[in-house]
Amino acid sequence: MTSTSVETPRAGLSPLLRLLILTQLAFNIGFFAVLPFLADHLGRAVGMAGWLVGFVLGLRTFSQQGLFVVGGALADRYGIRPVVLAGCALRIGGFVWLGYAERTGTVVGAVLLIGFAAALFSPAVESEVARQAVLHEEAGGHRTRVLALFTVAGQAGAFVGPLLGALLLSVDFRTVCLAGAGIFVLVLAGHAWLLPQRVPGRQQVQLRGGLGALVRNRRFLALCCAYGAYLLGYNQLYLALPEEVERATGSQSALAWLFALSSLLVVTAQLPVTRWAGSLLALRRSMAAGLLLIGAGFAVVAVARPADWTGVQGLVPSAGFVVLLTLGQMLVAPAARAWVPDLAPEGRLGLYTGALSSVSGLIVLAGSSLTGSLLDAGLPPAVPWLVLAAVPVAAIALLPREEDTDRLSGTPGS
Repeated sequence: MTSTSVETPRAGLSPLLRLLILTQLAFNIGFFAVLPFLADHLGRAVGMAGWLVGFVLGLRTFSQQGLFVVGGALADRYGIRPVVLAGCALRIGGFVWLGYAERTGTVVGAVLLIGFAAALFSPAVESEVARQAVLHEEAGGHRTRVLALFTVAGQAGAFVGPLLGALLLSVDFRTVCLAGAGIFVLVLAGHAWLLPQRVPGRQQVQLRGGLGALVRNRRFLALCCAYGAYLLGYNQLYLALPEEVERATGSQSALAWLFALSSLLVVTAQLPVTRWAGSLLALRRSMAAGLLLIGAGFAVVAVARPADWTGVQGLVPSAGFVVLLTLGQMLVAPAARAWVPDLAPEGRLGLYTGALSSVSGLIVLAGSSLTGSLLDAGLPPAVPWLVLAAVPVAAIALLPREEDTDRLSGTPGS
């Protein structure tokens, strides 16, 4: 890597890093204005069965996360600007289409387009943030602090988005979708103006030749599988949690506040948690602790579920789940992203960043369908949540080994 675009610690973040971090904020405002309300719309307005709702949500995640490897490879080949702009344009079309979709086939088409749009712009942005974070570390900064700021920006968007969506849902779901599309129109215009044609120091490599080495990289694939278990747990914010909130209160009106709670926790606590983890935990231990917290979140609901609490009391286990899941996310996500540059060859960071999400997207696609069936199977109420609790705990064994001296700051592991 060249040092052309490196910012000094005194200068703080470079203009490019600031733009990319603000990009994440805008992406998530538009996205989370729509997504938390999709499952209810599919069940009530479109009339889908529970397993099909779970499949469609998993399909959305797969078309996004599962195809990140495509967007990442394209970013390595052509640079981030054309890939980001194309993704924004597709996201606008997908949201408009979803707003007018009334049948299963058209909903699936819109959801696929929405997911593929993110599969273009997200790995391009994330890989460049990771590359810039490494440069920042080489200049004396901290890699995971940059990645934590990126996470905070995303969660700030995830905080504002559901509140905006809940407000617009009083009109109808179509209005929510059109508002999300409008936000991405602004994002597209802003990036067409501000995003540089070529990022200094970023190599452009051929599309061929990187995938074979990737599939032979067992340490990287192990990281992908463990990250997939985390993402499957996180995806239950949109599948299992809405069902639990509706059972407890008779509606999903409290859902927006639980999403707001999650985002507020990340916005206020992510940087302190990252500093604490960076001083005490290696990358593997940070991810293991996060996965344990996620498992504990599901266990809280499993323990309380047989009591069948309702009303405000019934929301307490859901709130506990959200808090523990969010704390786990704060440990897992920055550590996983900080690990990827150490496992990726020169010039292939986009491909590896995309592959991290692609493998986890496959896990979520399979796991979401099974979860939807599990929730509809008429089992004792604690069973689905206990099964979900076991998944992240079991994933700890998949984490690749690293030396205890490799701290969360991103020092390369063995």
